[in-house]
Amino acid sequence: MNIFDILGPVMVGPSSSHTAGAVRIGLTAIKLLGEKPTEAQITLSGSFAATGRGHGTDRAIVAGLLGMKPDDMRIPHSFEEAEKSGLRFKIKNGYIPNSHPNTALICLTGEKGATVEAQLCSLGGGRIMINTLDGVEINCTGECPTIIVHNVDVPGHVARVAGMLAQNGINIATMNLCRDKRGGNAVMVIETDQNIEKEKLNYLESVDGVTKVTYIGEN
Repeated sequence: MNIFDILGPVMVGPSSSHTAGAVRIGLTAIKLLGEKPTEAQITLSGSFAATGRGHGTDRAIVAGLLGMKPDDMRIPHSFEEAEKSGLRFKIKNGYIPNSHPNTALICLTGEKGATVEAQLCSLGGGRIMINTLDGVEINCTGECPTIIVHNVDVPGHVARVAGMLAQNGINIATMNLCRDKRGGNAVMVIETDQNIEKEKLNYLESVDGVTKVTYIGEN
């Protein structure tokens, strides 16, 4: 544990979970999209819905979608900044079953046509978790470089991805595998100790049977 785990993040308040965490939810959502967002549908659930407006959760998530960090002094004015940047958004309260009290469901469309639907929650202290990505449960924090590979459930894909990482000196910290049914759609969620270069991600996207590659990190 370091001092920031105790004191919390440097941020524009008033709440580390409802404000700083909400900014990071927005930031992570645009990383999952992979391009500048132009449209956003945001559903707030639980405590986010009940007290989010008073804590500035709505403005904080929009700020994150604009690329702002938790200490950005423009967060309270994010709606106005969104209008300037051309980001169209709608925010509503809703109920997301079996979810953390501080949960947002975000549907984004990007400037090049990419789309993503992600459910994320704020755990407190500015920490967040990605619960689902495009309807698939993944439950990862994104604090480490993270690669999410969607592929057809046939033999060889796990070995192909792990082999590429090993050949490039990239160590796997954690790996989670899931599928909807045998021979259906599968997802690998891999956290690594090193960042992954764009060309390596492009290689994975070209592998037969891989339908989508999402990366959270620097490249």
